[in-house]
Amino acid sequence: MTSNPNHGNGSADEAATSSGGLSGPPPDRPETETERRRRRAVFLRELTEARELRERVQPRRTKERRMREAMRMRTFRI
Repeated sequence: MTSNPNHGNGSADEAATSSGGLSGPPPDRPETETERRRRRAVFLRELTEARELRERVQPRRTKERRMREAMRMRTFRI
C-alpha cells in the first residue's frame, strides 16, 4: 500500500535500516495531537484500502460475511 509516505517499498530490510528498527516518533519528545491524528488517518485509509482489496479478491467470502453480519443485526433488534 502506497498511501503512507513515510514508508518505502515495504521491505523489512529497508524499514530496519532507515528508521533504526523503530516506528513512530523518537521517545524523547511526546507525540503531538496533530501527529497522532495524521497517523490515525493514514492507518484508517490503509485499513479501508485493505478491506476494499479483500472484497475484490474474495467476493464470495465477502458476501457471506455481509449476510452473517446482517443476520446478526436482525437478531439483536428490539
